[in-house]
Amino acid sequence: MSATQSDAKPKRPICPSCSKPTRVCLCSRIRTRNLDNSVSVTILQHSLERNHPLNSTRIAKLGLKNLNVVTVFEVDFEARFEIRLLEPGLGLIGPESSGFDQVREMEITQKAGFEVKGDGKCQDEKNRDLIDENENPCEKLDKGPHVDSINGEGVVINATVIKYGVVSHLSHIWKLDTHGKKPKFEHILTSTMAKEALRGGFVVKKLGRKKLEGNMELELEENEEFEIKVPQGSVLLFPSQNAIGVDELKSMHFEVKNLIVLDGTWSKAGRVYNENPWLKLLPHLRLDLDKMSLYSEIRSQPKVGCLSTIESIVYSLKALGEKVDGLENLLDVFESMVGDQRRLKDERLSKRTKE
Repeated sequence: MSATQSDAKPKRPICPSCSKPTRVCLCSRIRTRNLDNSVSVTILQHSLERNHPLNSTRIAKLGLKNLNVVTVFEVDFEARFEIRLLEPGLGLIGPESSGFDQVREMEITQKAGFEVKGDGKCQDEKNRDLIDENENPCEKLDKGPHVDSINGEGVVINATVIKYGVVSHLSHIWKLDTHGKKPKFEHILTSTMAKEALRGGFVVKKLGRKKLEGNMELELEENEEFEIKVPQGSVLLFPSQNAIGVDELKSMHFEVKNLIVLDGTWSKAGRVYNENPWLKLLPHLRLDLDKMSLYSEIRSQPKVGCLSTIESIVYSLKALGEKVDGLENLLDVFESMVGDQRRLKDERLSKRTKE
């Protein structure tokens, strides 16, 4: 055995459940595991956030039963997205009004300058260059015999994204005339039939693409990164310009059944949002809270209301009417984890001072 090997320090023992060093294990601090939350939670976790000592998704994993954590990598070269409907026949014949429609119409009206009415007619309000008054792009549904006309059986939306969320290709079964403008995911929701179809839920598959090294010609290797079920009643917790509050959702009688949360620093969460443009198909929810995160002394937060992942989940579930006992305990566990990190930081500083 070499001197280097014999002098090497043994790795710290790690708890297999919470992935923390055993001296600061979180498991015993959670009073009740697998809380039966009625509103399910889907966490899209930035790949570089998984092993961060202050990542609070590990608390959600221990504490919540109805939870799905999906690792999301940044787009290295290119990524392709395939979207299939959970209810393939829904919205392909005739639309019906829904809370989903109301929420998304609010966003699309502000962005595109027109509103989609309940009768399926597009009313041009502001931007004449978007809609020809003699055409109704909302009703230009592909009349082909099958829904599987977009590069794969059952695929209704196919898109290719390059770095930083630039959409290089977008095709879908709802044939909208954008009058030469670059296709965007937001345009899809100008069709009432598209909104009704997507309202019933969908499945998103992401296929990461990268260049193969050592080849003179451009060759791509494609690997499946994730496949996510986005059920009916899903909302994205993200403070975009057109996000709305819980009270507004309730006034529209929109029942939230699944909460999607982005996990990472604010810059990482922004990268996940931009490089997954399918998220724009969902209603966006904001939390109207005047709280400083428990992170504030350890990890930089840009402003009041910017919370950790577990804080965002707990406060959102409570605001949505979740009654399960034990949610507050998850915040206590998070506070103790932040305290551990502060203490360890002080210990390291003290050792350096003595040296």
